[in-house]
Amino acid sequence: MGDVMSGVNDNRRRRQYTSPTRSEGARRTRQAIVATAGALFAERGYASTSLADIASAAGVARPTVFAAFGSKGALLREALDQGLAGDDAPVPVADRPWFRPVWDATTPAAVFDAYADVCLVIARRAAPLFEAVRRAADDAPEAAELWNTLQDNRRAGASMVIAHAQQLGPLAPELDTDAATDILWIYNDPALYAALVLRRGWTEQAFRPWLATSMRRALLPGGTSPRTT
Repeated sequence: MGDVMSGVNDNRRRRQYTSPTRSEGARRTRQAIVATAGALFAERGYASTSLADIASAAGVARPTVFAAFGSKGALLREALDQGLAGDDAPVPVADRPWFRPVWDATTPAAVFDAYADVCLVIARRAAPLFEAVRRAADDAPEAAELWNTLQDNRRAGASMVIAHAQQLGPLAPELDTDAATDILWIYNDPALYAALVLRRGWTEQAFRPWLATSMRRALLPGGTSPRTT
């Protein structure tokens, strides 16, 4: 009996031990897979990119990709999540330091100016992946589900920003909360960045003030409130 229990305890000690070096190596491998997948999905499209393609480009074996993510759909979701947030830390977008100026704003105009910066940060990283999901949604059920989730999440984000702006001052009197949220939901779409910056060649220095001005004109009384910080 003593020998048996000794073996069990040894096994438990082995299971409880985790090498920091091994864990960090696994994390780096996972990040390389995600970055590679995101690039390939954006370049080739979701349907034309296989797990084998991703594994080969990332320099790992296909079973490694499957073991880490389980499916191509799960990998697409992870690539998009990290594109939105900027990394794999479990921190909501609204709690990120680069979102903080929205919450620190003291007027509705300043809220929309700060939110234009947020939209630029997100679109710069994720616009091509958004487009890849949109194109895949017609043929891949997992992509369609993800696309619908993206739309819902964008509107939820717009709703939070509108609620904050309303606490600081009035919006255009002809708009109720739902209409204001819908308008901001349109403007926070990364497709605007994809169309104007990536396709039409606008600079980000031109896109960002256009976006902020458009938000203010659509949502504030009089529609022309200047930038306020």
